[in-house]
Amino acid sequence: MGIYSPAGIVNIDDIRSWQEPGDGHPEIKLEGLEQQCAEIPNSFVWLGLFEPTKDELSMVERIFGLAHLQVEDAANPTQRAKFDLDRKGHGVAILKVLDYTEHSSDVHTGQIAIFVGSWFVITVRFGQVGDLRGIRQRLEEQSELRAYGPISVLYAVADKVVDEYVAVSDEIGIDIEELETTVFNSQDRKDSADRIYWLKRENVEIRRAIGPLVNGAHAFVDSRLPWVPEELHPYFRDVGEHILRVHDAVEGSDNMLMTMLMASTSLQDFQQNKDMRTISAYVAIAAVPTMIAGIYGMNFDNIPELHQQYGYFVVMGVMLTACSLMYRAFRKSGWL
Repeated sequence: MGIYSPAGIVNIDDIRSWQEPGDGHPEIKLEGLEQQCAEIPNSFVWLGLFEPTKDELSMVERIFGLAHLQVEDAANPTQRAKFDLDRKGHGVAILKVLDYTEHSSDVHTGQIAIFVGSWFVITVRFGQVGDLRGIRQRLEEQSELRAYGPISVLYAVADKVVDEYVAVSDEIGIDIEELETTVFNSQDRKDSADRIYWLKRENVEIRRAIGPLVNGAHAFVDSRLPWVPEELHPYFRDVGEHILRVHDAVEGSDNMLMTMLMASTSLQDFQQNKDMRTISAYVAIAAVPTMIAGIYGMNFDNIPELHQQYGYFVVMGVMLTACSLMYRAFRKSGWL
């Protein structure tokens, strides 16, 4: 936590003017922030919380005057992503944070809620993904970005999160391309359906994160947000374009996976039919000698061929000829 201004950053540990000596109660520290912030021109407070308790959120809600329903949404790790900001840009933005694991092709999801006020910004993070240290470093290095106040944190967080959307979506796209080759490879086709279902589930994770933000992305692209400073319109437009790009990629990936699933199922059915035809052909070929052997195995004395000198060889020749002709016919028809 610290006070950010174009002139620099004051870490919370360096603030002593509003803290009673020897009193380290966090509530007393927080209650003095607005006064301290008012003494520094164009400054704002950034408070970062990681998986806070209900008591901690209630305290922050009271001190900063946050909307109770918005605090409840931020405390719910399964809350739907959204931009809930008024015409002044005050309110909350809830973003899902995605992370891709290379070795298992898993997509992990976290959540960041960004409360924006006139003199403060509060980030509430749930999950192991979505580390904000890089964003803090970016603001520390860019004084011109800090000059835009709390909106600068909202932009920096959204930019980082959306860039991760693009990276995760690209990785899923690579996995789909590799799987597409597997689907049409007869040697690796056995587990392709399971992998397709797995990738569809990971693609759904991206869709859940990106889908609710599409309307906000269109507003970013069209520059229809009165609370965004003119100088920041290109930056928010870039965020919106990335969101729409990932949304289109997710839709395309989902359609591709569905097509691959249908193709995989059809190929498996075709292979099963082919196997059944092959089995049926060999059964039909085997039926000829089986029938002849069954006739001559009935042990009747009045079968004429039993007493012929070359009867055995004739019958065997008939068997081989019939089997060869049937085999040739099945091969020609594609059953073998």
